[in-house]
Amino acid sequence: MPKPSPNLPPTVTFHGAARTVTGSTHRLTACGKNVLLDCGLFQGKRAEAFRRNREFPFRAKDIDAVVLSHAHVDHCGNLPNLVRRGFAGPIYCTPATRALASVMLADAAKIQEEDARYLNKRRDRDEAKVEPIYDQRDVFRTLIRLQSVNYGAEFHIGKGIVGTFADAGHLLGSATVNLRLAGPDGERVLTFTGDLGRVGLPILRDPQPLPACDLLICESTYGGHTHEPVDETAEQLGEVVRRTAARGGRVIVPAFAVGRTQAVVYFLHQLIQAGKVPNVPIFVDSPMAVRATEVFRAHPECYDDETLALLKEHPDLFGEAHVRFVEKQNESVKLNALAGPCVIISASGMCESGRVLHHLKHGLPNPANTVLIAGYQAADTLGRRLVEKRPEVRILGRAVPVKADIVVLNGLSSHADQPDLLRMLAPLRERAPKVRLVHGEPERAEKLAAALREAGFADASAPESGDSVPV
Repeated sequence: MPKPSPNLPPTVTFHGAARTVTGSTHRLTACGKNVLLDCGLFQGKRAEAFRRNREFPFRAKDIDAVVLSHAHVDHCGNLPNLVRRGFAGPIYCTPATRALASVMLADAAKIQEEDARYLNKRRDRDEAKVEPIYDQRDVFRTLIRLQSVNYGAEFHIGKGIVGTFADAGHLLGSATVNLRLAGPDGERVLTFTGDLGRVGLPILRDPQPLPACDLLICESTYGGHTHEPVDETAEQLGEVVRRTAARGGRVIVPAFAVGRTQAVVYFLHQLIQAGKVPNVPIFVDSPMAVRATEVFRAHPECYDDETLALLKEHPDLFGEAHVRFVEKQNESVKLNALAGPCVIISASGMCESGRVLHHLKHGLPNPANTVLIAGYQAADTLGRRLVEKRPEVRILGRAVPVKADIVVLNGLSSHADQPDLLRMLAPLRERAPKVRLVHGEPERAEKLAAALREAGFADASAPESGDSVPV
């Protein structure tokens, strides 16, 4: 990939999260620079994910900088591979994203290394040895490249590219990205939403308004869908816990260790304090969630006013009074032998790896139990198969009957739904930007695109992987 001419107009090429939900990676070519917006891991069928994540459709050493929207692995998880393959530039992000990314990437490398060891034990002698996509050394080399920038502060990516972050309200430290780009026809403006949060969610501030722009790259995870109100979701969570405890079962919550776990703990804390659920044992079984929760405690600048006020009254807001954090593997194993009702929150959120697989293997055959799905489940994941109410699923190589109750609470999602997105994008119509919808399955993206066109956005569509659009 040759160095782009500084005289060419700015252009964005979509390499990941195009007509799919994971693997966010978009390349901006502007002012003689190649800049990535995110560099995330694709999640799905194991063989396809391994292939798509290992190989980039560009040379890593030709990328000059990365602008990172937030620390979820489908947005940051392939950065160590980029560094391993020759990237040597800066990675711009917010301070909280920098802190969370160190937790997320170290865990991702650990999973890569463990998977490689497991597969190599099972391979035939004449089969090639499986290597992890990256390891802990690559993570270290990546973390030293992270440059933290506060919300609202300008950062300069070479001559003619000026960026700012605004609060996206999706995850601690999450940001929308606004880039002002010099070009042969004057300045052009690009806004990338990353993942947008919801108004009224607990803990985090609401998303800040999106600035006027010429090209808007927007997520579409929940296009065509309307979430339940947050208050209603809390009540539904309480009902699930009460109902399951009454029949002596356990509630298993596959939850993303960063963001969703802390939100579920927050809701449970409030429900217990209000006497709305029995004070059953609650376990957070994820070493990464423990470390992530420490990062949450260290960044109160991201909290909304209500959470700051509650923290003054209840310093144990993130669960110390009601929750036991499980770090050691042998303690995790013992949870499956516990008698009586309990709540187990464990990663991963899409049930693709981690300790939750063992809890599901033991818990799914029991009709007294409930599996509470608290976030979006991408195609071809175990989480999606549970949402689809398959009568049987394969876990760790074994067929497991699904007799437990499967409950989906999309209201716990930290993604904006279609009404949220239409409301947030409405003020941009005056400038009539081009809108390209990413991070959504085709049906979701098309529903949102149609709604945007009906609302007055003449040029709104979902690009294919490899498509390019001028800013």
